Amino acid sequence: MPRVMAVAFEPLGRLYYLDPGDADYAHGDLVLAPTGDGSEVARCVWGPTEAEWAGDLPRCLGPAETPDLQRDAANRRRRAEIAAVARRLIARHELPMRVVGVDFVDQSDEFDRQAVIYFEAPGRVDFRALLTDLARALQARIDLRQIGPRDAAAILGALGSCGREVCCATIGPLRDPLPLGLAREQRLPNNPSQFQGTCGRSMCCLAYESELYTDFRQRAPRVGTQVVTGKGEGVVVAHSVPLDSVVVQLGEERVTCPASEACPLATPRPAPARHG
Repeated sequence: MPRVMAVAFEPLGRLYYLDPGDADYAHGDLVLAPTGDGSEVARCVWGPTEAEWAGDLPRCLGPAETPDLQRDAANRRRRAEIAAVARRLIARHELPMRVVGVDFVDQSDEFDRQAVIYFEAPGRVDFRALLTDLARALQARIDLRQIGPRDAAAILGALGSCGREVCCATIGPLRDPLPLGLAREQRLPNNPSQFQGTCGRSMCCLAYESELYTDFRQRAPRVGTQVVTGKGEGVVVAHSVPLDSVVVQLGEERVTCPASEACPLATPRPAPARHG
């Protein structure tokens, strides 16, 4: 079984998985991770552990040394400067653009320096004049990239209604529109505003958790099924998929028990007659 480690380039950012080789790293260690533009400093989120993994993993390039950390700090300052200049020039040109994030490449086989500016806009934007001013002000090759709301949420990050970092920031945003049936399958309110993410689109977790709900439905007794539990016989009245459990009515009492411990009766008993 291969050894896998996880790193992130930003606090609470998306996880990237690497092959640690024979080295050992601990949570919080700064390491060099390979990217399309060379090695970059990343922080170890969880150290090497054996895990089932399909396909090859990029190899961790070792611990980050002092020159790597100095370069990383300088590039972070440079990205902040680029964002400030971009916002100032966008305001000057009165363009309906919002800067979401910035990448700065200071080493490449094709060019010396490149600033990649990600922005949101309500539609197509003519930024040719802005591009000229940015190149002159930043003395670098400029790449303006318009992104959608899901990608913007992934870059900016936020807390979801669950209280945790949004899935698109830690796992990655989904590319395809989510089927509306996912919300119905997960028994969510028939109101799109109830399952919208910070991006204004359907929450990515609906798709990430869909397999969990499908598996639960195949294993758990349906609502209305008479079952035997460790506390007696009763009727399933509700499901709790995140807890992998069912709610059972035992006379005047309701109990929650694991789905695997609620066994359907082979011969259901007739419901008691109602009087009055």
